[in-house]
Order: sequence, then structure tokens, then C-alpha cells
Amino acid sequence: MKKTASEQAVSYLARREHSALELSRKLKKSGFDEFEIEDSLAKLQQAGLQSDRRYAESFVNSRINRGYGSVRIRMELKERGVASDIITDSLQQAEIDWFALAAEVRSKRFGEHDPEDFKDRAKQQRFLQYRGFTHDEITESFNVTDDEK
Repeated sequence: MKKTASEQAVSYLARREHSALELSRKLKKSGFDEFEIEDSLAKLQQAGLQSDRRYAESFVNSRINRGYGSVRIRMELKERGVASDIITDSLQQAEIDWFALAAEVRSKRFGEHDPEDFKDRAKQQRFLQYRGFTHDEITESFNVTDDEK
């Protein structure tokens, strides 16, 4: 017996939070038509089973724990169809010191010592930029003194 779009969506949500766009894409791949997908997503949102806000909060916390910066987190959430205002709210609610996180990620990856030369410093900067930290956060991560670590 074939599942309905709602049943399939609930089984996806039982595993982890999904954005509405992610659910829509997965249901489309499973062969459901556009109308049925939109209808079931609306019902799930009304019932409180799917929430982009809850998804964004969960996503932000998981990415912070993995050492990613706000720029990368914002971009990834946008790709997953989360509205800009929800992204901004979720990042603000996280109440994280991005400068401290950048310094922590840098020292975890490259050790406590300062870069040997320009080439080494550039490599570390690229890594932090890839992780989604701002220019100011990256610059400041090199200025942390031993007392502050």
C-alpha cells in the first residue's frame, strides 16, 4: 500500500527536522504531484509538525557545534529555502561569540601557535573563510593572546 504525501513527510520528519523546501523536494522525488505536496505541507505546518523556524534553530545549533561561522550557516539555510528573517532571528537567538568560535576553530585545526609565515597565515585565513567566518572574526582570531585562550 502506497503512503500518502503527508505520511511520507511525517516519516521524514520523524528522523530529523526538515525545511519546507527540503520536504517538498523529497516528496517530489518520491513521485507526488505538486498539489498534493503543497496541501500536505500546509497541513503539517498547521499541526505544528513542520516549522522552518524550528528547523533553522536546530540547524544553527548543529553547525555552531561543528565550528561553522554565521556567513556559511546563513548561506546554507538560504539554500534550504528558509526565509531571511527566520535565519536572522535564529542566528541572534544562538547568542554565540563568533570571534571566540573563530579563534577556537583556528587553534583546534592549526594549534595554539601563530602562523610561521605569510603562506601559513593565508592558509589558515582561507580555512576560516571557508568555514563561514567574517573578515573581522578571522583577523581577530590571530590577535587572541595566550591569556585569553
